[in-house]
Amino acid sequence: MQNFLDPAILFFVFGITAGLLRSNLELPAAISRFLSLYLLMALGLKGGFALSKSGFTEEVVASLACAVAMAAFVPWVAHALLRRLVPPFDAVGISATYGSVSAVTFITAVQFLESQGTPAGGHMAAAMALMESPAIILAVVMANLLRRQAASMVVQRPAVTAVLGSGGGGGAPMPLGKVLHEAFTDGAQLLLLGAMVIGMVSGTHGEAVMKPFVGDLFKGLLAFFLLDMGLLTARHLAGLKALSPWLLVYAVVAPLVHATAALGLAAMAGLDVANATLIAVLSASASYIAVPAVLRHAVPEAQPALYMGMSLGLTFPFNILVGIPLYASMAKAWLG
Repeated sequence: MQNFLDPAILFFVFGITAGLLRSNLELPAAISRFLSLYLLMALGLKGGFALSKSGFTEEVVASLACAVAMAAFVPWVAHALLRRLVPPFDAVGISATYGSVSAVTFITAVQFLESQGTPAGGHMAAAMALMESPAIILAVVMANLLRRQAASMVVQRPAVTAVLGSGGGGGAPMPLGKVLHEAFTDGAQLLLLGAMVIGMVSGTHGEAVMKPFVGDLFKGLLAFFLLDMGLLTARHLAGLKALSPWLLVYAVVAPLVHATAALGLAAMAGLDVANATLIAVLSASASYIAVPAVLRHAVPEAQPALYMGMSLGLTFPFNILVGIPLYASMAKAWLG
């Protein structure tokens, strides 16, 4: 429960409260966009700095390989299931949210492991940054393919008006090369990966120079961002009343399944208990920063009430209160 006294988390709760009270409190769109880009840049730099210190040891390579594998596995499996439960764009949004990671959950898990006297390697920050990428790329690719499909079906069947559920979109079909180009050059995604490379190249000197930017400012601006996310979530909470019970179940069961799969992979890769725990925590978490930032601009057809409500309303408190110690216990039992 002590974790819920964190100011950033309390600002998220405050944002929901203010939204439910129908306050006129809001952040200008430009400020919201800046906060999104700042957090992505800071996360990328942190991962790059950590990787520049540790180097590419066998443990680092194995950890990063497990992270990338889980980051590719989770959103694909999630999308295969969710497309049977919700409209296609919502399936893209939810699967991308659960395929990416939560920085707040990651930081909480790191602190938990340190309090237990079993700190993880600093390179796990790089694993966190890497695990945000595949889900974001998948979301942009899938959204563009859905728009191509919608445009093609409208041309072939003009009478069809609601082909893809919540926002099919129009426009001429785009060549596959253009779709991939848009996915891999999306501004927010490119910033995250570019910042990580810059952190690796600049190393210790860069970390010292950027410390006020990625260290002192990060927590305060994260709180500001979560305030905005709380306001956004509150505006869409009414839609959760009609939410399928299966999605509520998914928001709690999926983290357990993802963490179990991650621990199995970590055991095969020979990771130590601490690093395996963080791989499990990252796999079980859902993004509150990178993916919502991208989805709000790149996939506006997806309903924020679904992917934000599920991730922040159910998955986040479950992981904080139950998941982190559970995953650590499972890692110790399997790998200890």
